[in-house]
Amino acid sequence: MSTLKKYKPTSPGIRGTVLPNYRKLLSQGNSPLKRLTRKIHSNQGRSQGRISMRHHGGGHKRLFRDIDFLFLKQNVPGKVVSIEYDPNRTSFISLISYKDGDKKYILTPMGVSVGDTLITADQTPLTPGNRAKIKNIPVGSLVYNVALKVGGPAVIARSAGNSATILGHDGNFAQIKLPSGEVRKVPVEVFASIGSSSNDQHHLRVDGKAGRSRWKGIRPTVRGTAMNPVDHPHGGGEGRAGRGLRRAKTAWGRPSGKGQKTRAPKRYSGVHIVQRRKRSIINEG
Repeated sequence: MSTLKKYKPTSPGIRGTVLPNYRKLLSQGNSPLKRLTRKIHSNQGRSQGRISMRHHGGGHKRLFRDIDFLFLKQNVPGKVVSIEYDPNRTSFISLISYKDGDKKYILTPMGVSVGDTLITADQTPLTPGNRAKIKNIPVGSLVYNVALKVGGPAVIARSAGNSATILGHDGNFAQIKLPSGEVRKVPVEVFASIGSSSNDQHHLRVDGKAGRSRWKGIRPTVRGTAMNPVDHPHGGGEGRAGRGLRRAKTAWGRPSGKGQKTRAPKRYSGVHIVQRRKRSIINEG
């Protein structure tokens, strides 16, 4: 069932725009819980005034929502009070009211609605949103919000519609397949949420105009082939010339995209990778 809204071309800026139908997906009339929000200062891609991250800058002001990624409140059932929009992430968030009176924000699981009850425990019913240890989740199950370290926060599969698949249990480790296609080992004692993250049709949205990207703090990107040789390795040439290089490079000469390996070869977590993510086919011409 599609939850997208296609706008009528009443103006040039809205022509072709496709956005989620927030009226159907979110709770109406709710503002963020004040004690779970805080102001954040945006550096806009600058460090001491100099650009450290290109194409970042501007954007609308945002309140940061404190999301509970540690899930320290275990064996206490919580009720979904509202489903809300978070400008800082692609997935929706839910306000959970626990039985002891505490309230926290979590990432909304797919298929969960207002009034549902969720719980975090070593072993829980296999319903979307419940959180359990990976050793107690059957092989083949979809999980999201996966932790990498015992007692650590959830760091894997948190974007809209994302989930990881449990492939098997082997001793003290379990093998999971990540959304990128990478297969890696994680300790069986870590926690993971059952199901997948909400807003699975996020990748189908069409902003419709450049201004919507500017609201997000995304500035224009210039192709390297359109630059001069002094500015980029792909620059120069007469007319629309190709990059003239077999491998694509960044402005600083490092490999970039197009299926090239950019991960540090001696990264500390590389020992837990069973199968690398698949890379796109390189154009050798």
